[in-house]
Amino acid sequence: MDSYNQTFTGFILLGLFPPSQTGLFLFIVIVLIFLTAWIGNLSMILLILLESRLHTPMYFLLSQLSLIDLNYISTIVPKMVSDFMLGNKYISFIGCGFQIFLFLTFGGAETLLLASMAYDRYVAICFPLHYATRMNKRVCVLMIIGSWVLGSINSSAHTGYALHIPYCRSRAINHFFCDVPAMLTLACMDTWVYEYTVFVSTILFLVLPFIGIVCSYGRVFLAVYRMHSGAGRKKAYSTCSTHLTVVTFFYAPFAYTYLRPRSLRSPAEDKTLAVFYTVLTPMFNPIIYSLRNKEVMEALRRITHRICFSKNIDKLPT
Repeated sequence: MDSYNQTFTGFILLGLFPPSQTGLFLFIVIVLIFLTAWIGNLSMILLILLESRLHTPMYFLLSQLSLIDLNYISTIVPKMVSDFMLGNKYISFIGCGFQIFLFLTFGGAETLLLASMAYDRYVAICFPLHYATRMNKRVCVLMIIGSWVLGSINSSAHTGYALHIPYCRSRAINHFFCDVPAMLTLACMDTWVYEYTVFVSTILFLVLPFIGIVCSYGRVFLAVYRMHSGAGRKKAYSTCSTHLTVVTFFYAPFAYTYLRPRSLRSPAEDKTLAVFYTVLTPMFNPIIYSLRNKEVMEALRRITHRICFSKNIDKLPT
């Protein structure tokens, strides 16, 4: 293993965009998605920070989700864009390890935080009288800290392994970021033990949280079904079904990618699936969880009104 590490200089990321007009089109689309995700998530963080009426457990969790999404997409897209623009697809050994650590930390934290948000909706709809005690500030802080800590521990273990396995002469990773399963194809050793570890990790951080989310929303749908108000039932169904859709949009491709054995993996398919959970989800989250939310839109109007009003006051003659 030491002999490999002594001559190791880094990796080459083959990327997502083909060298053609199609590649240029995909590049422009990805850049627009990245900018949309940044604007949407940053706006949500600032809006929740500035509007006191949004200082509730649900929006506290949502602000953390936006913060994670900002970092999550920034771990992947800027490097991918610079590789395409500059034509330099090289990434150093340390840089690759750093990207693995950040990707898995933010990804793991997001999977657990989404489960926490589903629990918040479950308590709010099924146990509204107990919401203040079950979802107080202390519980929210513990949920957030737990998501970050567990995500960091999981990523540290995977990053440590990826940086210590011996790699063969080929340094070309057929992916647009340093994804551990894609790197395992370059290993000069049998990695079946680690692949089993990836399977267990995927169950703990993807499958179990997703089952918890589905169960939570199942109870929510049942409670909504028993509502007497037709309008309220329709609104709750629309909101919860949209949330569940975007959650599935994130968990399903993520889990499918990491649960498959190496013999069934396809680099092209892996890259396509990765776009869903690394690029598209950070863009959709602020849209689904905020722009469709009446409270958020009203808060946005209030802040806009205050800004405009303060500007008009400054323009008045003294």
